[in-house]
Amino acid sequence: MGDKLSELNSLKETLRNGGGEAAINKQHSLGKLTARERLERLFDPGSFIETGVFVKHRAINFSMESKTAPAEGVITGYGQVNGRLVYAISQDFTVLNGAVGEMHAKKISKCQKAALTMGAPIVTIYDCGGVRVEEGLDALSGYAKILKNNASLSGVVPQVAVVLGNCAGVLSASVAMNDFVFMVDKNSHVFVNGPQVINSLNKENVNSDSLGGTLTHSTITGLADYVGTSDDEVLIHVKNLLTFMPQNNLERSEVIDANDDMNRTCKELNDIIPENGPYDMRSVISSIADNNHFIEAKKDFGKSIIIGLIRLNGKSVAVVASNPSENDGILDNDSCIKAARFIRTMDVFNMPVLTIEDASSFKVDSKEENNGLIRNISKLAFAYGEASVPLVTLVTRKAHGGAYVVMCSKDIGADMVYAWPSASIGVIAAEGAVNIIYDKEIKTSNNAKKEHDDRLKEYDEKMMNPYVAASRGYVDDIIAPENTRKYLISAFDALESKVVDKPKKKHGNIAL
Repeated sequence: MGDKLSELNSLKETLRNGGGEAAINKQHSLGKLTARERLERLFDPGSFIETGVFVKHRAINFSMESKTAPAEGVITGYGQVNGRLVYAISQDFTVLNGAVGEMHAKKISKCQKAALTMGAPIVTIYDCGGVRVEEGLDALSGYAKILKNNASLSGVVPQVAVVLGNCAGVLSASVAMNDFVFMVDKNSHVFVNGPQVINSLNKENVNSDSLGGTLTHSTITGLADYVGTSDDEVLIHVKNLLTFMPQNNLERSEVIDANDDMNRTCKELNDIIPENGPYDMRSVISSIADNNHFIEAKKDFGKSIIIGLIRLNGKSVAVVASNPSENDGILDNDSCIKAARFIRTMDVFNMPVLTIEDASSFKVDSKEENNGLIRNISKLAFAYGEASVPLVTLVTRKAHGGAYVVMCSKDIGADMVYAWPSASIGVIAAEGAVNIIYDKEIKTSNNAKKEHDDRLKEYDEKMMNPYVAASRGYVDDIIAPENTRKYLISAFDALESKVVDKPKKKHGNIAL
């Protein structure tokens, strides 16, 4: 038995060394951790259990029979992250550049199915040079199985994509099918067709960074939720995110001992709204959050909306908030897509949603209209209208017209709506309404300015102040800003047992 144990240990040691010392050193020279080092950073010490370490490829064409691929170029397994079960996949770029072949994909698929069966989150670390063309359709079949499993996992367990190298070809669709996407600056690239292909066929001059780097995916495509400066930093944020999420769609997030008084007042909020101009909505969010802790997603995409996670009295709450510092919080295509996707993700994982509104309209721009503004507004309306989790809305300043409707108004689905005394709620800003309704009176008046100002005051008192909305039941209460935290905690506690009876149907048909 001693000889066999020695053989086993020797073989495992060889397999765990991946592509060898030279390849590992090259990985390190690029500022990248190895596949196994990444898993060591992710999992609680000593808890990771590897599966499929002895799997080998079966390819025999194009000299593949002579090529070894330790662990088949991908590490799979499970373990504890912050004391909870998590499955993980980590592609090993030191082995055949992490390229996907039949058995490589089979290991990934098996791990995905295990996460589905056990109802546990799955983290996939992408670092891949593309498909193994030597394996032909067998490799493509593997791609298809991975994507199929992404679809099956969606809405059942949290899927987290961590791109710490390249991810090219159709596997990039797998990245986008995850619930959250993390990337690291300079080393992460995601694209379908690489720069060489595009430059050759289209006579363009693009590089990996401009085509699929972190700046592109954090500001233009919106693919990246978070961009870090190193593998270590990104993996720390992944671990933090998982503490906010439940294990699966049948559970709720863990309640954490907040050590922050649920009745704490936020006096700084009493003076945060200026007479005119922007203010810092992130300060509002952090002020009410437990220990002022707010983790934001997609910060540089769709910037007129802020999304992220906080805790209120130890319970995870998703936040969708207007950003008055960015184009006055006006909704555009990107912000609608960003918010809609986030709301739907939170809804499937039983995460209550807090909406903080200060928005007057949608962006007035022919390009926005031509790029699908109607369709994207409908996505936001659909997300709120379909959500069955507790929905609480707070109006801090403006809630006008269509923006009022789709930003979780009472009749589209809000369970509770609060407003600050500074709120202006109505079909259109008072200035615009007066110019429409009293145009003739103002123009024929002997004192046009006085007539305008009097009419403005009249319209504001009759139609726009929050007490009018409250008198009709569109607002449940008008509260002092300093008391916002305790009102929100109370509301979400009361709504915790919310049950929604939905019409019998396979699924809704969102305007994708």
